[in-house]
Amino acid sequence: MSFLKNVKLKGGIFGEFISFLWKNKLWWLIPIIVVLVAFSLLLIFTQTSPIAPFIYTLF
Repeated sequence: MSFLKNVKLKGGIFGEFISFLWKNKLWWLIPIIVVLVAFSLLLIFTQTSPIAPFIYTLF
């Protein structure tokens, strides 16, 4: 239990969200959220970067 308290204190809103998912046995959602955030960051990065044409060729 001290792990969840430590995550909540040091993580801010993100830590509270992870703690909420863990307490309510929704830990299986964590990988889905991580993938969605990664794709969102990739989309934002490709729109504001000079290397965008090279990233588009990967897909």
